[in-house]
Amino acid sequence: MLQLKNIETYYGGIQALKGIDISVDKGEVVTLIGSNGAGKSTTLKSISGLVKVKTGNIVYNGTEIANKPAHETSLLGIAHVPEGRRIFPRLTVKENLLMGSFSVKNKRVINERIERAFHYFPKLKDRLEQKGGTMSGGEQQMLAISRALMMEPKLLMLDEPSMGLAPIIVEQIFEIIKELNQEGLTILLVEQNAYQALQIAHRGYVIQTGEIKLQGNGFDLIKNEEVREAYLA
Repeated sequence: MLQLKNIETYYGGIQALKGIDISVDKGEVVTLIGSNGAGKSTTLKSISGLVKVKTGNIVYNGTEIANKPAHETSLLGIAHVPEGRRIFPRLTVKENLLMGSFSVKNKRVINERIERAFHYFPKLKDRLEQKGGTMSGGEQQMLAISRALMMEPKLLMLDEPSMGLAPIIVEQIFEIIKELNQEGLTILLVEQNAYQALQIAHRGYVIQTGEIKLQGNGFDLIKNEEVREAYLA
């Protein structure tokens, strides 16, 4: 479904990605793990068009998408839930969800997708008219994921979905990620909670200072001594 080949991305004169090669097959959960500043978020932003790629190719379902504007990549079926959730704090839960379905004109379809969001996150139904910025961090993460699902994406990219959340909420979020994947959604997951991420991932990549250092299936990476020492200790 998705292939990155020799991707180099810069912020001004600082090189953030140094020849990244990553692939995601349809139906997989693939995770990127690494320390802060390793290039995980930049990789997702390069895919979705939020930052410019200097060299390399990003091919999605046979189409070159490197440096396509973000609104075009979203219309192709790529949904990006950014680090820090980035909901619209002054809009209600319902208005945030409607923003996720901006390209859909059929009200019946929109309402069906809102009901589907309630299936995954029932708490949102009780918060429908509440301003997003007044909700807890966990509820905002649920809203951010639901907003992305309103697009009916083929590829869901999640950037640090567990950041700053209580352990019980983290468990709920990861259970939903597993359920979404079991229903056929392809997921590219960036996560500092390496153990949680590798437990649900079919494959994983370890990124350090903008380069892929290790790759393998999730179970093998959990057992890898280098990974255990750096990220699972």
